[in-house]
Amino acid sequence: MKCRVMGILNVTPDSFSDGGRFLDPDLAVARAWQMAEEGADLIDVGAESTRPDSQGVDEATERSRLEPILSKLKRTAFPIPISIDTSKPSIAEWAIGEGFAQIINDVCGLRDFEMIRVVRRHNVPVIIMHMYGTPRTMQKTYQYNDIVSDIIDFFRGRLAESDLTENVILDPGIGFGKSVQHNF
Repeated sequence: MKCRVMGILNVTPDSFSDGGRFLDPDLAVARAWQMAEEGADLIDVGAESTRPDSQGVDEATERSRLEPILSKLKRTAFPIPISIDTSKPSIAEWAIGEGFAQIINDVCGLRDFEMIRVVRRHNVPVIIMHMYGTPRTMQKTYQYNDIVSDIIDFFRGRLAESDLTENVILDPGIGFGKSVQHNF
C-alpha cells in the first residue's frame, strides 16, 4: 500500500490552519495547483471552518465559497482528485454530481443517513472522520474510556450502520475532540 498525501485547501475566513489566506478564489486555485505540483495525491477543499468553537455556515454560504474554485479547477482539467470536505449531504451531492469532486470527506463521521445515501448513490470513496461532539463543543466535553478502543468502536458502528465495505478511508480525527495526549 502506498502512502498518499492530501493537500488541504480551506476556503474560510477563520481557518485553523491558514487564517483565511485562500478565501479569494484565484488564490485558492493557485494554491491547489501549487500543492499538486509539489506532489499532493489529492486536494481536500472545505468551506466551513471546523476549528474549535467555530460557528457553522449555511448551505448557501458554503456553496458560494466553493463554486468559483471548484468550477475553475474543473475547467482547467485539474490533474488530481478532489475531495469535498463537508458535513452537509446537499453540498456533497452537488459537488459530486457536478463532477467537481470525486471523494467525500465527512468530518462528522457519516452520522447523517442522507450522507450515506449520497455516498451510495454516487458510489464514491468516503473519508469517515472521528470527532467527539461538534466543532463548538469538541474541545470542551470529550471523555474517553480508552481512546484507541473508543475510536475503533466508533468506526465499527459507522461501518455497520452505513453498510459500506469498499472505498472507505478512516480518519481518527487528530485534534478533533482530543487532548494532546490523546492525539499522541
